[in-house]
Amino acid sequence: MYLRGVKELSLTRSEEDHIKAIHTLTRRDGRAATNAISERLSTKASSVTDMLKKLAEKRLLKHEPYYGAKLTLKGEAVALQLVRRHRLWETFLVDRLGFGWDEVHEVAEQMEHVASEKLVDKLEAYLGHPHFDPHGDPIPDKHGRIRQRKTKSLDSCGPGESVRIVAVSETTDGLLRLLDSKGLRIGTTLVVQEVHAFDGSMDVKPKSGSAFSLSKDVSDHLQVEPS
Repeated sequence: MYLRGVKELSLTRSEEDHIKAIHTLTRRDGRAATNAISERLSTKASSVTDMLKKLAEKRLLKHEPYYGAKLTLKGEAVALQLVRRHRLWETFLVDRLGFGWDEVHEVAEQMEHVASEKLVDKLEAYLGHPHFDPHGDPIPDKHGRIRQRKTKSLDSCGPGESVRIVAVSETTDGLLRLLDSKGLRIGTTLVVQEVHAFDGSMDVKPKSGSAFSLSKDVSDHLQVEPS
């Protein structure tokens, strides 16, 4: 999917926000219902419905009653372009400006709407063509290609497994600060010591440091691979 094919489009920030929300919800839940879009964007469902009709007229999505919205190939290309910019800016803010990984989302949300291909290409080159952002999410290249890797959630691991954290699937500030407080980052190696049947919590030990417990909710949001 070549992202340059959508450069002639002139979209408002609200239109882009709706397209990206649909992309995110579809990837996560398999569908993008009107109410879910409304909740994600903190807007009225009636406003979402109006926007979906508008974007459908531009052939960026198809709106199916009682199901929700589905992006067309053209709409998906727009979404990937936004995701690419967002994750590159997050990487720049963390790697070059020293922001914490819990501080960059809102700034990147603003910067992703700066539609300069030359700027984005130079930013990517300046960062050394990274494949993943500070939260471990893949960065689409200029052709819309995303590097794939096999991971699983930490809560699916059993005692004795040694794993490395490669991504955080839910990047809320509260979760990221909690992980910081426990010294957990992308690249941290852990050994699962025990999984408690009562509540699904687990005891883990980092490569250096003492063991501690993680709730099932937290471990569910950590994507890992064998270390």
